[in-house]
Amino acid sequence: MRDIYLYEDCDVLKNLLDIRDKDLLDEAEADYVTYRLKEIAMKPLHGTYDFAHLLQMHRYIFQDIFEWAGQQRKLNIYKEEPVLGGLSVTYSDVLDIRKDAEYALRKMREKHWNTMNVHEAALQFSDSLAKLWKVHPFREGNTRTTITFCCQFADEVGLKPNRELFEQNAQYVRTALVAYNAVFDDIGDMSRPEYLIKIVEDTLTSNKRE
Repeated sequence: MRDIYLYEDCDVLKNLLDIRDKDLLDEAEADYVTYRLKEIAMKPLHGTYDFAHLLQMHRYIFQDIFEWAGQQRKLNIYKEEPVLGGLSVTYSDVLDIRKDAEYALRKMREKHWNTMNVHEAALQFSDSLAKLWKVHPFREGNTRTTITFCCQFADEVGLKPNRELFEQNAQYVRTALVAYNAVFDDIGDMSRPEYLIKIVEDTLTSNKRE
């Protein structure tokens, strides 16, 4: 079945700029998204950290690029990951997106963040971030939206992560999220959570050292 999000004549996501070249679209997307992320950093997108708030965050970040910004995906996705030997993380089924996201968000909100030391906060924040990311609610932009959303939540509960470390190590962070969620029904648990925990702990301590 043809991916409904792609142009019929090329494997490029339909976009508001009508760009049909993937590299050009990636460049334009990076420019617009960087601008929107800077806006959010200066003026947080307030809400109650529920599923509607997550949709609102995606809509704001990708409003210049995709007509479907802020809408949950309408198809299941499979992304081959080199770090998993070509396997894909098992993302939420399209019918379970809202349920799975709301569960992950509720668990994140219910944690007693103000009683944790830095290491415990890193463990818990990594788990909340990874479980929300595994839902992959959107056709595109899940990593940037999830990290921005969770970092804004972390700011509000007093963790104050250094977002620049996430930005400067974007590929590492995505690979770490993949490794965290490498659990499969058929071949078992291949997860390596320590990579994500390490950089999260670094983001929570670097601001304190400066």
